[in-house]
Amino acid sequence: MNKRILIITTGGTIAMRETQQSGVVFGESVSHIIDNLPEVHKLADIDIKQFCNIPSPYMTPQKMFELSQFVDEQIQEYDGCIITHGTDTLEETAYMLDLTLRTRKTVVFTAAMRSSTDLGVDGPRNILGAIRTVLSEQSIDKGVLVVMNDEINNARDVTKTNTSNVETFISPGYGYLGIVDIDKVIYVRNNLIKEKIWTDKIEPKVDLIKAVAGMDDRYLNNSLDSGVKGIVIEAFGRGNLPCVMLHSIKRAISMNIPIIMVSRAYQGRVLDIYGYEGGGRSLKNIGVILGSDLRGPKARIKLMVLLGKYKSIDEIREFWA
Repeated sequence: MNKRILIITTGGTIAMRETQQSGVVFGESVSHIIDNLPEVHKLADIDIKQFCNIPSPYMTPQKMFELSQFVDEQIQEYDGCIITHGTDTLEETAYMLDLTLRTRKTVVFTAAMRSSTDLGVDGPRNILGAIRTVLSEQSIDKGVLVVMNDEINNARDVTKTNTSNVETFISPGYGYLGIVDIDKVIYVRNNLIKEKIWTDKIEPKVDLIKAVAGMDDRYLNNSLDSGVKGIVIEAFGRGNLPCVMLHSIKRAISMNIPIIMVSRAYQGRVLDIYGYEGGGRSLKNIGVILGSDLRGPKARIKLMVLLGKYKSIDEIREFWA
């Protein structure tokens, strides 16, 4: 008896085609892709449900959280779930679900870098790879997965690294979890960092600010004046900032607004090594929370989830190691 897999569609390039007049626009359906993959029906029984049909730049954190709730509601009658999504914000949506889903069944995100009319279209193969991943017993309890280009990555580490290449999704510094081959799924490492933050709501008023040379505190003050509830700063290197930003950082902390500091660098952790004014150690000493190796967009998602459940900075601090 075939296993049952639910495919939830959200839009994105995988559901688009190109026309001379309009460029790349919606005009494809995932059901059409499945109908043209006859081998799929030998592998599993597939149902398709639409959650939304939008370009992924239109995806919001609140809609991501609603998708998480939708998956938990719908997956009960299935053995696993695949979510098709646009690539631009896929990593943030996948991480939102990784943190908040209650189900332990396998959930896989997939997408396409090329529309259905492009030469070398990648959507059908990615869907097939996602199906094979869901069907593998080894995929159980590995958290939310992202399957693209026959590679399996975990939602926490994966990021889009190229604007057009089909090999765009990688996990810098860690590498993929496994690969999808014709005959089986092969895992080469485990996903050791697993976090769950079950909440009934999120706090969307969280800003992400990137440090650049010569930066002052205008952006921080603007965020504070606009009613922000949390701020993530992509700092330099190990986690250092210009000293002129300290006043506004202290102001935020006095207002009980958590400041999470991550690095704008491609890889690596922030650490309280530098003791000069504005260095990581001085920032930690005044109450800034070090965000380990998360990159800015995902640290922002995590803080939104935490602020939906916890109100004190001390409680939030416990979730960052």
